Amino acid sequence: MPTTAYPDPTREKLLDAALIHVVFDGWGPDSFKAAVADSGVSEALARVAAPRGSVDLAAAYHKRGDREMVKALAEADMSQMRFRDKIAHAVWLRLQAVDREVVRRGMSLFSLPHLAPEGTKLVWETADAIWTALGDTSEDVNWYTKRATLSGVFASVVLFWLGDDSDGFADTKAFLDRRIDDVMQVEKAKAKVRDNKLLSAMFALPNAALSMVKAPAGARRADVPGTQKEGAEVTQ
Repeated sequence: MPTTAYPDPTREKLLDAALIHVVFDGWGPDSFKAAVADSGVSEALARVAAPRGSVDLAAAYHKRGDREMVKALAEADMSQMRFRDKIAHAVWLRLQAVDREVVRRGMSLFSLPHLAPEGTKLVWETADAIWTALGDTSEDVNWYTKRATLSGVFASVVLFWLGDDSDGFADTKAFLDRRIDDVMQVEKAKAKVRDNKLLSAMFALPNAALSMVKAPAGARRADVPGTQKEGAEVTQ
């Protein structure tokens, strides 16, 4: 039985203490210092739990949002939903799991050149968490394309949401639906290619090459970055 990964409790305690400061001061050194002071965690222990200070707390906040989304998905009745609606619902639950101003501050942080790769990795992990929670079992190139496509959808929806002033974020919901529909059109086009004898013959060679691409060995393991184990919480 695989071991379920849990977030670091000291880091979570620091994160809870930091959030009120982040809204005003962002994910910077001042917020981390205030979190250490407010949480009662010693500075030495805080540096062990979050060696990079607020950067580690910002990453932990993103991962917390993933965990909350996975939990909400597990509790939701989606038996009557189309699959595209399940994806849209998962993205919407992910937005509801976080504070918009805190996310805005996080976007500013992870847009910095030296942190941009980590921001991309976090978005990928969110996409992976969604696909895993929805029961994806792909082990070929589709494992990558599904997550890459959903990462793009999620990132664009978050950017739209941050500037949305519509009642109940109705415009964000409409934007999300449009983006999901765009993805579905691509999938339909791919299916038509597969069903067309002439086109499938033309793509036989590249398809043969792509068939050799496999999901990473750690797919659906909680201890491998960028992947999720079904039923396991997101790792720190």
